[in-house]
Amino acid sequence: MAEIVLYHHSQGLTEGVQAFADELRKAGHTVHTPDMYEGRTFETIEEGMTYARETGFGTVKDRGLAAVEGLGDALVYAGFSLGVMPAQELAQTRAGAKGALFLHACLPVSEFGAAWPSAVPVQVHAMDADPFFVEDGGDIDAARALVASTDQAELFLYPGKEHIFTDSSLEAYDAPATQLLTQRVLTFLAGIR
Repeated sequence: MAEIVLYHHSQGLTEGVQAFADELRKAGHTVHTPDMYEGRTFETIEEGMTYARETGFGTVKDRGLAAVEGLGDALVYAGFSLGVMPAQELAQTRAGAKGALFLHACLPVSEFGAAWPSAVPVQVHAMDADPFFVEDGGDIDAARALVASTDQAELFLYPGKEHIFTDSSLEAYDAPATQLLTQRVLTFLAGIR
């Protein structure tokens, strides 16, 4: 079974993020859910992003990076949207990474090094019309470049325009898409050695 560090999105460590972690736990995996917002949650993406900006994205990310201190090296790093920042940095730079799961976001590999580590499998999941993923930040371009750079990467696009569609505590939740995503994630995790 895999040991996973799962980072929350810009609205904080919501009940929906915890529920997703619990699904992975039910399959026998160990899941850590660091709280980069120190107990705060927000009703909207905008409110959460305002908090992250005011706190400093670097500070938020550093809280996420610090959360792995004391854990072993053989970890799978996963993140929802904003949580992809620390997850991707650790997957690319921390020795021993076993895999990575990027939900609703993907950063250019060049943010954290010259190339994706050849021994680290990665999945990227998002909706095909999510404006945050497709239009705003170029996440889809980063995800496609990642897939083109290594045979260890997969990109899964789901029909729809919701951003954080996997959080059951949010209005954007899409149960059928989340069910399919969860199946793919569990298959991915079953292959981690």
